[in-house]
Amino acid sequence: MFANHLLPALINLPALPLAGFWFGEAASTGAQDVDQLFALINWMCLFFFVLIIGMMCVFLFKYMKRDGHKEEWSPSHSNMLEIVWSVIPTLLVALLFVLGFKGFIDMRTPPANAYDIGVTAYKWRFQFDYPNGAQDEELHAVVGQPVRLVQQSNDVLHSLYIPAFRTKMDVVPGRYTYQWFEATKAGTYDLFCAEYCGKDHSNMNSNVVIHETQAEFDAWLAKINTPPDNPIEWGEQLYTRKGCKQCHSTDGTARPGGGPSFQETYGKTHQLIGGGTVVGNENYILDSLRKPQSQIRTGYKGITMPAFPRSLVKDKEVDALIAFIKSLSPDYVPEVETVPEVETPEEEGTIQDEVATESAEEPEPEEEPEVESVEKTDEMPDEEPEESAKENGETP
Repeated sequence: MFANHLLPALINLPALPLAGFWFGEAASTGAQDVDQLFALINWMCLFFFVLIIGMMCVFLFKYMKRDGHKEEWSPSHSNMLEIVWSVIPTLLVALLFVLGFKGFIDMRTPPANAYDIGVTAYKWRFQFDYPNGAQDEELHAVVGQPVRLVQQSNDVLHSLYIPAFRTKMDVVPGRYTYQWFEATKAGTYDLFCAEYCGKDHSNMNSNVVIHETQAEFDAWLAKINTPPDNPIEWGEQLYTRKGCKQCHSTDGTARPGGGPSFQETYGKTHQLIGGGTVVGNENYILDSLRKPQSQIRTGYKGITMPAFPRSLVKDKEVDALIAFIKSLSPDYVPEVETVPEVETPEEEGTIQDEVATESAEEPEPEEEPEVESVEKTDEMPDEEPEESAKENGETP
C-alpha cells in the first residue's frame, strides 16, 4: 500500500490524540493509509492555525491605536508575498491530491485472490450471502484474507460503512457497487448504514466478525449452512436472519410503524381492510410472505412490507417460520414425541431369570424306562436249544 512507502518518506508525524476519538480502532490494511493521510492534514491545519492566529495577535497589539503613537508606513503590495502564499498552498494541495488519489486507487482495486461475499440491503437490514449458499445478517471473514463485497439494494439507497476498516460505499438500487477490505485483527466490529433510508435508518446496524484462523471460519460457515433438526429452532433463527424482528415482535406488542406481532397471528381470525376476515393458518402466513399486500389486516394500512419470493425464503424455510409462529400462539401445545422403551441390561437379566424360573417350575416329561440289551456271548446258550430241551423234558 502507498502509505507504507510514499507517505512515511514525505512526513513522519504521529496522529493527533483526537484522531483515535474520531475514527476509533483501526483493524484493516486500508485503515492505516486513511489514518496517516488524516494525520498529515490535521498537522497542516494545526500549523497554519497557530501561525495565522499568532500573527494576528502580534499585529493586533503592534498596530493598535494609542495616544502619542504615529502609524507606520506599510507597503500596499508585495509580489514576493503573494507568490509565497499562492505557491506554497498550491504545492500542499497537490501533495494531498496525489496521496489521496493513490489511496483511492488502492481502496477501489481488490486483490485477485479476494473472497467474494454478496450483500443485499433492505429496509432496514443487511443480508450477507456466502459462496456456499449460506446467508446471515452478520458479516464474517478471516484475518489476512482480502474480502470483496458485491452490493445491491432491494429498495432504496443505502450505504454500508465499517468504521474500523475505514470503508464505506453506497448500495444503490438497480446496480452493483463494490468495496473491499483485509482485516488485520480478530474481533467483532460495528457495521451500519450511513445513508438515510427511512424511519428505522438508525436501527440498520449489524456486526463484522473476524475469525483468527481459516479453520474457525470454515467451521462457522458449515454450521450456519446446516439448519437445526428442530423446525421451531430453525424458524427462530430465520426470524432474525431474514429481518422479521425489525417489524414484528414475538411478545404480543406492536412495534411503531411495524407489522402485527407474531404471537397474535396463528390460529386467530383477523379483520381485513375493506371488510372480510382471514384465519391465521399456514396459507395466510405463506401469502403474507409471498404477496404481503394481498391481505392487509385492520390497523396496518400504509405499512409496506417487501415480498419474499423463493429466491429469498425457500419453501422449507417457510415451513420453519410457520412452526416458529405456531409455537408463539398462547394455545400452542407442543407435540410430545413417543420414544420406544429400550430394555436395559438389568431388565433383560430380570426377564431371563423369570423365564428360567418358569421353565424350572414346569414338570419334566417322564422318561421311558430303558430296556437293557443283553449281548450274546459264548458262555450263554442260545434260546433255541433251551426251548428244544423243554420240549423233550430235559433240564437245561
